[in-house]
Amino acid sequence: MSLLGFGDRLSSAVHSHGNPVCVGLDPRLAQLPASLRANGLDSFADQALAFERFCCEIIDIVCGMVPIVKPQSAFFEELGPHGLMALAKVCHYAASKGLLVIMDAKRNDIGTTAAAYANAYLGRSNASPFGCDALTVSPYLGTDSLEPFVSRCQSTGSGLFVLVKTSNLGSGFLQDCVADGITVSERVANYVQEQALATSSSQQSYGSIGAVVGATYPEQLAEMRRIMPNAWLLIPGYGAQGGSAKEVVLGMDHEGLGAIVNSSRGIIFAYENPKYAAATSWQHSIELATNDMIEALQAARLG
Repeated sequence: MSLLGFGDRLSSAVHSHGNPVCVGLDPRLAQLPASLRANGLDSFADQALAFERFCCEIIDIVCGMVPIVKPQSAFFEELGPHGLMALAKVCHYAASKGLLVIMDAKRNDIGTTAAAYANAYLGRSNASPFGCDALTVSPYLGTDSLEPFVSRCQSTGSGLFVLVKTSNLGSGFLQDCVADGITVSERVANYVQEQALATSSSQQSYGSIGAVVGATYPEQLAEMRRIMPNAWLLIPGYGAQGGSAKEVVLGMDHEGLGAIVNSSRGIIFAYENPKYAAATSWQHSIELATNDMIEALQAARLG
């Protein structure tokens, strides 16, 4: 690879920050702080601007604390063109603050359509409109649907997180089905490991093609870590969805690398949690919640 790959850049970022926390940027209109809803927000343009301000303030708080953020595109797309403009601004602002950015858009298609999705999201700075470091993708159209994304990662030093074993209750409907003696999720995991190894700088390092594996299925999380030794794992399901620090560390190696742990609601809406009632502002509650997550993961890993 001509560029420093996403896997190596993520390793460096997690190591330098001393934690694997990923803050999910999932703005919801009804849950915005009152100060951001004071003017009514009657138009899509006003709502998009409020989302942008909210996310950028969160970025200001966490940029020195965590290595990476993950905007969820759906909450911005819901607001149409104004939302997409706000999403692009949030992505570029996060990058300007030194954060890596995963676009959580779960895209998938074949041929030139897949390539267009990859070109839209993957590529730092002006290499793509959204300027993201990584993208979540679905594998369920087959390997040919992933090849354009992998190719884009190789040319731009970007990364992918392929859905392997997701945290939702209904994930077993397809992902746990057995074919040729292994589950569908294991089959996808084998593919991810091949691509991770192919995009790693050495057989002992993590590549740029990773996997989404939920914290809500700890036994499968541990098994997926075994199957994909060179793949970064993006672990959703921590906190609000029931995953604990003790469970998510099953996805990490002995140095605390190999997995990033996402928290969205538990951090960005911490001001709704009675635990943080003494916080001096909604911004302060986010800082406290982020610190609590960092400390919980550190204690679980070392304990």
